[in-house]
Amino acid sequence: MRGRGLLRLMAIAGVAGLTACSTTTHSGGDSSTGPAPAQAPSITDESFGQVGGTPVTRYTLNSGHGMQVRILNYGGIIQSIEVPDRNGQANNVVLGFPNLEGYLNNTGDAKTYFGAIIGRYGNRIAKGTFSLDGAPHQVPINNNGNSLHGGTAGFDSKVWQATPQNANGSVALKLQYLSPAGEMGYPGALTTTVIYTVDQNNQLRIDYHATTDAPTVVNLTNHSYFNLAGEDALNIYDHKLTISADSYTPTDTTQIPTGQIAPVKGTPFDFTSPTLIGAHITANDPQLLLAHGYDHNWVINRGNDTGLVQAAKAEDPATGRTLTVSTTEPGVQFYTSNFLVGAFTGTSGHIYRQGAGFTMETQHFPDSPNQPGFPSTILNPGQTYDSATVFAFGTG
Repeated sequence: MRGRGLLRLMAIAGVAGLTACSTTTHSGGDSSTGPAPAQAPSITDESFGQVGGTPVTRYTLNSGHGMQVRILNYGGIIQSIEVPDRNGQANNVVLGFPNLEGYLNNTGDAKTYFGAIIGRYGNRIAKGTFSLDGAPHQVPINNNGNSLHGGTAGFDSKVWQATPQNANGSVALKLQYLSPAGEMGYPGALTTTVIYTVDQNNQLRIDYHATTDAPTVVNLTNHSYFNLAGEDALNIYDHKLTISADSYTPTDTTQIPTGQIAPVKGTPFDFTSPTLIGAHITANDPQLLLAHGYDHNWVINRGNDTGLVQAAKAEDPATGRTLTVSTTEPGVQFYTSNFLVGAFTGTSGHIYRQGAGFTMETQHFPDSPNQPGFPSTILNPGQTYDSATVFAFGTG
């Protein structure tokens, strides 16, 4: 929403099924909306339409312990994540569209990037310009004078090569895409692999790998919107949230970081202890007014630890569902779906409005190519970009 008022309309009751398609089973495992008996993890696939004559497939990864994740090879989109509440009742907890057309038609200023892989460069690059080794580069401007999420046709709009994988105690979907040199103005041919893994502990792990044949910049993430009360619930303002960050990166009026690393203490950005998302979201704070809510990068407390560290934890008191996010990245973009205005109908037939979901986009900082004080996003030939994020679901 581009105004300041928070829309708190009644949620549409009932949950309609996702689009039915013919299914190929790799190793068994059916979905259930009630308590599910433990079984071996499995992965199935089904036709989901075409993009320019190229088949699109939907894969269902089943943990065997009540969790199901549906992923498209178009954009690597996470269409749904079904997890149980404290009573064992499973519901979808991410926003998305019921069919491929919803994603294909989601373009322009209103684009939501529901559940998609974001690249080559997640978040913003100021004025769409940066330099590498003294050479200037221009990438598409598509957001308030800046480049957002890789440009007008980023990784979210590509059909990826998909390979299902099975391992002891988990199932995975390996996605690969070769971005040619010059695509969206980015230098170097970039070979990217993203692996989604679901295990018996109801964890979704995303591993990102990339190599290049020329110096380039890379910042990959996933843009899922979560609502632990259920995809068809009103909003996320009553969720309790903890972000493991003592500082964040304030922005200018176009949402480009100023370069400052600012403390969160004493501000509406302090989530160092469990705090309701809606507690301060309407505060008369310049940063909140600029973004119409939260849409900022938090600097994760990690010290010298280069491995997985906890970035955030969210809890819905009504259902008991919890989400713990761990990552190898230095930052996380917390966004409260500030510009959903009732224009989109989701997988259950529910209309999405402001505050319908929140993102936890693990990342390097926005505009890092132009900010020498930020961790570098430059990838050179001979190097491998490696990043991992784990979304662990549970109940409390």
